Amino acid sequence: MGAYVASLDGRDLPPHTVHETRRRILDSMGCALGAFAAEPCRIARDLAPPVQGDGAARILGVRQSTSPDMAAFANTAMIRYLDCNDSFVSPGGGHPSDMLPAVLAAAEVARASGRAVMTALVLAYEIYGQFAERFATREKGWDQGLFIGLASACAAGKVLGLPEKRLAHAVSVTAVSHVPLGQTRVGELSMWKGCATAMAVRNGVFAALLARGGMEGPPQPFEGRYGLFEQVTGALRLDRFGDARAGVPFKIIDTSIKFFPAQIHTQAGAAMALELRDAFDLDDLERIRIATYGVAVRNAAGEPQKWDPKTCETADHSLPYVVAVALTDGALTPAGFDPRRIRDPLLRPLMRKVEVSEDPEATRNYPAQQRARMEVDLRSGRRLTRAVDYPKGHSRNPLSDSELERKFLGLTSDVLSPSRQASLLERLWRFDELENLDALFEAARIE
Repeated sequence: MGAYVASLDGRDLPPHTVHETRRRILDSMGCALGAFAAEPCRIARDLAPPVQGDGAARILGVRQSTSPDMAAFANTAMIRYLDCNDSFVSPGGGHPSDMLPAVLAAAEVARASGRAVMTALVLAYEIYGQFAERFATREKGWDQGLFIGLASACAAGKVLGLPEKRLAHAVSVTAVSHVPLGQTRVGELSMWKGCATAMAVRNGVFAALLARGGMEGPPQPFEGRYGLFEQVTGALRLDRFGDARAGVPFKIIDTSIKFFPAQIHTQAGAAMALELRDAFDLDDLERIRIATYGVAVRNAAGEPQKWDPKTCETADHSLPYVVAVALTDGALTPAGFDPRRIRDPLLRPLMRKVEVSEDPEATRNYPAQQRARMEVDLRSGRRLTRAVDYPKGHSRNPLSDSELERKFLGLTSDVLSPSRQASLLERLWRFDELENLDALFEAARIE
């Protein structure tokens, strides 16, 4: 891993990879600023101690600088809160753009360029993707931060210019110190759902800084007697890293940029509900049946809390809730997860008309496909159907650049003026040309 991190040269990134990386940075910034006022994000900012001078890093939306690890935590909390940032559909799942703040924090310390940030972000996606493709984190009872932390350490170390041996120590410190439990994402979900990977990103940045200062980690953090392979994952072989010169595509292009601010496994349900809602009257609705792959059934409808959510974190992971809101509101936006909306008693009777079951064929085709089928039975005797294999935003059904801009503008309209939105967009679309991040943070300032 250390050898790959040290050898990746940003000058070798293909134009398509560069453009797709710009898109994910743009999307992540929109998600972060759209969540600026959320309670977990406020808590993170309030806890970040003021730090000035060399070694400080900025928090998005404000003038405040803090330690690099706390900046990484606060900025990741903002990116994750709306559950609208990108997703890697794989056995391990997760949201690779959570790692962008690790790179931003390290870039602040190193005064690095936009191109250096992009290179490190591609690297982060690559390292994370290697693990996520090989280990079903949630299914084994662990949390996705397990690999987010490792990849964040690699990416931060890359920007800080660590040599191969120092990179290896950063990885080792992260691997042996931070193994998060999957309890974060079961039952009634709490604020920590959006902050767990923020902690992993913070740990990765801190490990890279420790290694930069000379800290050495234990040998054999993966394959040792009590290492990660023996205690958690079983043996994993990482190979075929992205390499433009060898014709191996980078994993960043395989991630899905979400169309709706909800869990990835609810995206198809929301889309089908919105397609069908104008074809019938809700008073005529008798039943909605959704058949989809097993992971979606278990994660988005397999617990009692998903059928009666009390928190926004549970609601945006609830397939019946997402469908009910889409049908009643004609849209699925962050407003649909406001606490008052979640408590709306009119939604529960509609949710009880939803049935969710596993489609064995869809399960066999996952994660290559995210197949779902919806049948709407009406009291009048009519039946309406829709089916989706690749929801909007999937890597095989991606948002266009103009759709991505509209998403950004919608998420940031409450916190940025139109002129600031335009200024920030202009910088994001040419991110790799930035000499440093000063203009970016200034354009993203809310206060």
